[in-house]
Amino acid sequence: MRIQSLLTPLACAAALALAAPAQAQEAGDWTFSVGAHAVDPTSDNGTLAGGALSTDVDSAWSPTITAEYWLRPNWGIEILAALPFEHDIALNGAHAGSTRQLPPTVSLQYHFRGRRVTPFVGLGLNYTTFFEEETRGPLAGTELELDDSWGLAAHGGLDIAIGDSKWLRLDARWIDIDTDASVNGADVGTVEIDPRVYGAAFVWAF
Repeated sequence: MRIQSLLTPLACAAALALAAPAQAQEAGDWTFSVGAHAVDPTSDNGTLAGGALSTDVDSAWSPTITAEYWLRPNWGIEILAALPFEHDIALNGAHAGSTRQLPPTVSLQYHFRGRRVTPFVGLGLNYTTFFEEETRGPLAGTELELDDSWGLAAHGGLDIAIGDSKWLRLDARWIDIDTDASVNGADVGTVEIDPRVYGAAFVWAF
């Protein structure tokens, strides 16, 4: 499973970091991050029109921000936001259009204790909204619509201390994103995007 493959190496890193205590955030604290992340859809995005069209959604990247409110020294609620991601869409290998999307995500996160490196894992809920769909090639002259999506999201990463209350974050997510597609108002099937999201960010605490 993708979630298991994402969390297994992070669990190993957590075991190494547990031996050394760290300065933990307290309940009521906030941490913020600014970074950039790539959204890499699964290589097989399903078929449309009864199996006649093979769908491929291209990767994209965008600046991201997060805010995390600490419930307890190891537990926090994180909100992920970003500038829009723009994805090209291919049907049977031919460039057929593009869409923009925003994937706000709320996660409950557990931060392990470490001295210089602090692993964390999280699980939450994603809402993805699609907009500004454009068509060309085999879909030229048609109206493409992609429905919004709700799904689970798994998160894991490492915070590497680079100063007092400042960290470099390397992280990855897996998000369950499926969108129903319609062309000229007619339902043509479901696009299974289910991306891996990975990148880096600068984190600081208040």
